[in-house]
Amino acid sequence: MLSVMDIQKIIPQRSPFLLIDRIDELEPGKRAIGRKCVTYNEPFFTGHFPDEPVMPGVLIIEALSQVGAVICLSVEANKGKNAYFGGINKAKFKNKIFPGDVLTLEVELIKQKGNIGVATAKAYDENKVFAEAELVFAIA
Repeated sequence: MLSVMDIQKIIPQRSPFLLIDRIDELEPGKRAIGRKCVTYNEPFFTGHFPDEPVMPGVLIIEALSQVGAVICLSVEANKGKNAYFGGINKAKFKNKIFPGDVLTLEVELIKQKGNIGVATAKAYDENKVFAEAELVFAIA
C-alpha cells in the first residue's frame, strides 16, 4: 500500500489537485488499484453544485489518470518524468458521486509502444460503477 506521501514521491500533483488518497495494489508498469475518499470539503463542491454536490466527471477521469500515472512513473526508467493525456476514449459516467462515497480506482495498462500507452480505467464502489474509460497517455 502507498500513502499520500508515497504517491507524491512518484507523481507531481499536489493538493488541491491530488485526487487519490492511497494505492492499495501496484504492479509497476502493469496495473494499480487506488482509493479516493470523497468529502464535502472538496473545493469543487462549492460550485458543482451548491444544492446537489456532485463530483465533476472530468475530475473522476483525472483521479483515474493519476492512478495510471503511478503505474507508469513507478517504473525505474520513468522516474522523474510526467504522464500526459493523449486522449480519453469510451468514457461513460454511470452514477453520480456524492460526499461520503469511497471510490475504488482501478487502472490497467493494456498497450504501450515507446512512450505512448493505453489503459482501461474504472471507478466503482462495492455497489455500483461510477465511470469507465480508456485513457491514452504519453510519458515525457
